[in-house]
Amino acid sequence: MATEEPSYRVVETFPAFELREYAPYLVAETTVDAGFDKAGNRAFGILADYIFGNNQARKKIEMTAPVNQQPAGASKGEQIEMTAPVTQRPATGTGSERYVLSFVMPRRFTLATLPTPNDPRVTLREEPARLMAVRGYSGRWTRSNYRREEARLFEAVRARGFEVLGAPVYARYNSPFSLPVMRRNEVMVAVRRPE
Repeated sequence: MATEEPSYRVVETFPAFELREYAPYLVAETTVDAGFDKAGNRAFGILADYIFGNNQARKKIEMTAPVNQQPAGASKGEQIEMTAPVTQRPATGTGSERYVLSFVMPRRFTLATLPTPNDPRVTLREEPARLMAVRGYSGRWTRSNYRREEARLFEAVRARGFEVLGAPVYARYNSPFSLPVMRRNEVMVAVRRPE
């Protein structure tokens, strides 16, 4: 059975990235104080506990993809179109790294029907519709791989005249048991079209 992912429409495909229009979707998220490579593991357990039934309804929620990670504090502010996977992002100005990890919630839920988390570290919210530039790659979930692909995405996006809106999101689609060569990873960033 296929894993559910957020709905999007491919607007245009470029050699180095894909331009996607994402529909709004719900996420459960948590923020952790940890370096890039450790944040995913630390936060994953907190969110997995929520979807495995540690919620007021004691309801299990099916896993979707991607898992997104991005720097804490980087996505707040101006509402812009959103993309999906699980993302991780570092916080700025705190003296330590903080990341927000989010699980995309199944489309069958609304904010009113999602079970309330028992753990106060888990929050529920809606990601707004967004226009995203997305670059896919495979391989290990390392900071160096992510940074390399992030740099390639930003260079290609700017070369095409798009304005970057906010911090990039790191999306992972496979289980940690997947062979690195078979992993689907993406780096994405909200953008505005050239005028």
